[in-house]
Amino acid sequence: MTATATDKTWTIESLVKWATDDFRTRGIENPRLDAEVIVAWALGIDRVRIIIDGKRPLMGEELARLRDLVKRRRAREPVAYLRGEREFYGRRFVVDKRVLVPRPDTETLVEVAMARTAHRSMSLRALDLCTGSGCVAITIARQRPTVQIHATDVSPDALAVARENAQRLGAYNVSFSAGDLFAAKVPWPKLELITANPPYIASADFETLMPDVRDFEPRLALDGGPDGLALVQRIVAEAPAHLAAGGVLALEIGAGQAAATAALLAARGFRDVTTTRDYGKVERVVSGAWED
Repeated sequence: MTATATDKTWTIESLVKWATDDFRTRGIENPRLDAEVIVAWALGIDRVRIIIDGKRPLMGEELARLRDLVKRRRAREPVAYLRGEREFYGRRFVVDKRVLVPRPDTETLVEVAMARTAHRSMSLRALDLCTGSGCVAITIARQRPTVQIHATDVSPDALAVARENAQRLGAYNVSFSAGDLFAAKVPWPKLELITANPPYIASADFETLMPDVRDFEPRLALDGGPDGLALVQRIVAEAPAHLAAGGVLALEIGAGQAAATAALLAARGFRDVTTTRDYGKVERVVSGAWED
């Protein structure tokens, strides 16, 4: 929005159109959606009101707020960070630059974890590694209020976000501790479920990521080492020492990593190793049961 452009009378619909065109010229995916979401959030309305109230002039304070948000999105800051929240499994999670933005793909990890432990849902003890915003642990906890879940992350900053989300969303059956995978203090010696959405981007591929991800989301939560499987290998190797007989390990992995991950589980002694596709039909979650 240029200095001369600010002298004109801006309506909701004209601002949305201008932002859409601006985002499109900068190569931003889904420019219209981003423009509508940003405008609706800044004005405290839903997207339907953008159409209904499209002719309403914007006030100076509203324009100033929108100018700042558009400027940040131009720089490719994720919309979720602009809003400070992201919906996951029907709940709104607080997110900022300390944590990854929860993806719909990760809902598959939740679905697999719950499906494979349905027979133990009343007394489940679970561990969520690399918890980030806490979206996986908190979702399982809210879907199954009788289970006990412990969530860990190597980043104290990420855990601060996860704790805030647990409090906001009433997930009182989730506890937290900081540590590198299983080095974190866990309250139970044996578990019926371990979930993880670890870093799985190969180091060499990091610079090829979209700038929205590469320049804003924490590299610690993305970089999975030379082949992207460094943490996956560690989790598979160490998980059996913490699983009860029949306990389930469920891992989210990157596109093209399913076969290698399934082979790791099978070689370690997991049975019933299964690969599950996400909403985009990508092989996203590999899981298996431990036979003690």
